Amino acid sequence: MLTAKYGVLRCFENPQMKLNPDPLADCLTPSQDPLASCSCDHHTDDDLLGPVSALKAPQTVERALENAVLTGLFPQPVARRAFIKAVGMNALLAAIGSVVPWDAMQALAQEKRKPEKKDLKIGFIPITCASPLILAHPLRYYAAEGLEVQVIKTAGWALIRDKLINREYDASHMLAPMPLSMSMGVGSSTLPMNVATIQNINGQAITLSLKHKDKRDPRQWKGFKLAVPFEFSMHNFLLRYYLAEYGLDPDKDIQIRVLPPPEMVANLRAGNIDGFLGPDPFNQRAVYDEVGFIHILSKAIWDGHPCCSFGAPSAFIQENPNSFAALFRAVLKAANLAQESKNRKTIAEAMAPANYLNQPVSVLEQVLTGKFADGLGAVHDEPHRIGFEPFPWYSMATWILTQMKRWGYIKGEVQWKTLAEKIYLLTDARKQMQAMGYHPPSQNYRTITVMGKVFDAQKADQYVDSFAIKRASL
Repeated sequence: MLTAKYGVLRCFENPQMKLNPDPLADCLTPSQDPLASCSCDHHTDDDLLGPVSALKAPQTVERALENAVLTGLFPQPVARRAFIKAVGMNALLAAIGSVVPWDAMQALAQEKRKPEKKDLKIGFIPITCASPLILAHPLRYYAAEGLEVQVIKTAGWALIRDKLINREYDASHMLAPMPLSMSMGVGSSTLPMNVATIQNINGQAITLSLKHKDKRDPRQWKGFKLAVPFEFSMHNFLLRYYLAEYGLDPDKDIQIRVLPPPEMVANLRAGNIDGFLGPDPFNQRAVYDEVGFIHILSKAIWDGHPCCSFGAPSAFIQENPNSFAALFRAVLKAANLAQESKNRKTIAEAMAPANYLNQPVSVLEQVLTGKFADGLGAVHDEPHRIGFEPFPWYSMATWILTQMKRWGYIKGEVQWKTLAEKIYLLTDARKQMQAMGYHPPSQNYRTITVMGKVFDAQKADQYVDSFAIKRASL
């Protein structure tokens, strides 16, 4: 089922009609009056200009999506037709295709169909951020969609990236910035990616060694060795942002090291690092093992920030659109389950075993319920310590890109809107959520506040320029 936002020509539902290069040719009278009755005598004025309510054949879905986009770009039918005649339909669709993920849109628009590829491999890192993707396995949400899925515990994010590039994984739990960096070929070979859902929001913390419990002011951290799980991670970008707000240059005053999340606590215990901005449950595990304390939750830096996402290579989506849509539905259903606070203790028990997170249930409960000890003798109640809101806001992607620009990972002019809207499948996620009875936001962008500073995605260049501390290469 697909309900187009803009008017779509219903003549494409008529299998007897010839599809001309001009999508309006068969549905305009000789006078070219767009408000006149359709010349095929099959449709009324409302049919010509109204939305499609149900699409049946795959080629109809494709054609309807193309027309929905064209109608959005050129609301006036006569102007639209004149432009198409001037440049040609193929050239126009090719140009739009450079910024619109057609394959992903078509996949998510399809009615439920048999997966092209049934046996799938999905990677994950053993952290609570992966809860929806993991939960869909024991709850048999994948099986309900006709899939046989292996969820494979993986040692680190670089390995996740490489296995996606080598096509050993079909899709994966990923850090929110990874699909953006991989699509641009930053830090690796280029692999076009798409983000179907955000796996979790918040769910991170800055944890320090107990020997530093008297150094709660970050201005005292000069010379510290701090770990993050990957360069292209929210952890890296939030840590850099936090340090810079306290006047520290993260490239000069601090050593930032990359460590796989499962190795963070051991390195803290050994004294190899002074702390880390890492994913849970390892912040809480450091408290549990009495080697560290939670300095600050990441939600205090940006409440509602993305952490991890569920991504797939664009080529996989193109080759297996039904499999991709089935994966999306299974993960979305699990995210909705995980978001409910009443389910959190049960989820902790389900994910504790060695084949998933391999953590004490009490550690996972503290993370998931938000009732936790901080390692300094206090107990906190933060019900939104971690959330599982799946909506992939374009503004999230844009903020990530500004930090990649700020710290020199990308240089030159950045097409903020183009990149965000090509890689994050927001429109399609909304349609799937609505079809499943959920209530997604109606907006595509929202205002973000990070440490009191407001970010407007429409003013991304000005935002980057506003920071006093950024990489000198800029």
